[in-house]
Amino acid sequence: MSNINFSTLAELPIQERLRLVEALWDTIAEHPESIKLTPAERRELDRRMEAYLKNPSEGTPWPEVKSKLLAR
Repeated sequence: MSNINFSTLAELPIQERLRLVEALWDTIAEHPESIKLTPAERRELDRRMEAYLKNPSEGTPWPEVKSKLLAR
């Protein structure tokens, strides 16, 4: 790993750290094939997808969830 100073990153304001985490996650999500799921994780994702397909209006849209989390 390169010379990343985690103590300096931890001192950033929460909003900046959240933006950093989101940006990092976006770079990971660009390559979903590199994320290996366990059988249990795969079953859980399948279960959640099935629940969603049965009742898509039951969940909360991501922008709404994200907005509530960032407002804390």
